[in-house]
Amino acid sequence: MRRNAMIDEWYPVGLFSQLDIDGRKTALMGEPIELSLDVHGNINVKSSDGRFLPVCLRYGHIWSSLGKPRKDLFPIPEADQPGRRFVDVGVARVRCSPLRAVENFLDIAHFPFVHTDILGAEPHTEVQDYKVEIREEVDEVWATQIKFYQPQAAKSASGGITTEYMYRVPAPTCSVLYKTCPPRPGEWDVIALFVQPLAEDLCDVWPWMALFDDVTPMTDLIHFQQTIFLQDRSILENQIPRLLPLDPGMEIPTRADLTSIAYRRWLKRHHYTYGAQLVAQ
Repeated sequence: MRRNAMIDEWYPVGLFSQLDIDGRKTALMGEPIELSLDVHGNINVKSSDGRFLPVCLRYGHIWSSLGKPRKDLFPIPEADQPGRRFVDVGVARVRCSPLRAVENFLDIAHFPFVHTDILGAEPHTEVQDYKVEIREEVDEVWATQIKFYQPQAAKSASGGITTEYMYRVPAPTCSVLYKTCPPRPGEWDVIALFVQPLAEDLCDVWPWMALFDDVTPMTDLIHFQQTIFLQDRSILENQIPRLLPLDPGMEIPTRADLTSIAYRRWLKRHHYTYGAQLVAQ
């Protein structure tokens, strides 16, 4: 089965704060699963054949796996940093490959055209040189030294600024973004995208944020991030092919696509092909 190389990874399957005695029915990589609370308040995740699946609680989310994860869930040190506000943005269902959802999150060039007057604006469309690497010691994709002019980089921003970015891919369907923190220079705002693969061409996307922002109402923080992602959803659901091509000859990359190229190379290296297209059709 194509999912085998990814079966032992952790995936988000629900928000801890939203799980009640009614539980939650969902799916993971084509298999129905059910989340429930037992009489002691413990969270159980069961497959359709009655197996109890591994459970991990982190970053406000419930994580599980159809297999046996070989390592702990990736760390986000900022999740333990005092003074941050943690924002569970909710979930958005998207009819696209889970790998497509992550790749779109890594794309900088679309900011002025999709997130106009928020994350980008014409004529500030040039993507300057930046650095991309696969960090072998942690087996993660990193993109650093990214700078981009943004009219409203965050809900806390009071005007346009040149924002610095770092992207990190610690798992096949998760990405973590570090960006300039307007109210606290020297720190990073953290925005993560946790993607639950429901099927090869369908996913639930769970954005999560760890911010230094003591002023903005929580509702406004959630609405701001939901607005950004819903602008992306229409693009994602109309991409052709629906699955993410891993053959470098199937799509023509540009200089702005360095992170995407590294991500695809990393996926191919590990045989992470659930949600990928391997050959041209």
